Amino acid sequence: MTELTSEIKTLPYNQEQVYRVLSNLENLERIKDKISYDKITNFTFDKDSCSFSTQPIGKVRFSIVERDAPKTIKFAADESPIEVNMWIQLAGLHENETKMKLTIKANLNPFLKPMLSKPLQDGMNKIADILAAVPYDQV
Repeated sequence: MTELTSEIKTLPYNQEQVYRVLSNLENLERIKDKISYDKITNFTFDKDSCSFSTQPIGKVRFSIVERDAPKTIKFAADESPIEVNMWIQLAGLHENETKMKLTIKANLNPFLKPMLSKPLQDGMNKIADILAAVPYDQV
């Protein structure tokens, strides 16, 4: 398995507030018009899953498989050309400051690894950017 981690993002929100929003993905559906993203299209959300399309990977759908309030949300890919798991880690620093990091483990064969590692890393950093831009106090 190949493990990739996103850049660590500092969010100006309380850890419990961020966890509450991210652990129910319907919250993101309500504000998706306020989220700016490129290279990632067709975002859809329901309570326990989200799906999107990105190049060169195509359509991916993640479902929440575990919640550990208020620290971790774990996902597994239901629809993906490769086996992949992802988790969001949250660490509260102060009352209104939370660090967030995304981690992906992907089952990349030696032939695909050089082709997909960089797009996966870029996509994961883009998702981290999107999640860092969510107005958690408005959800």
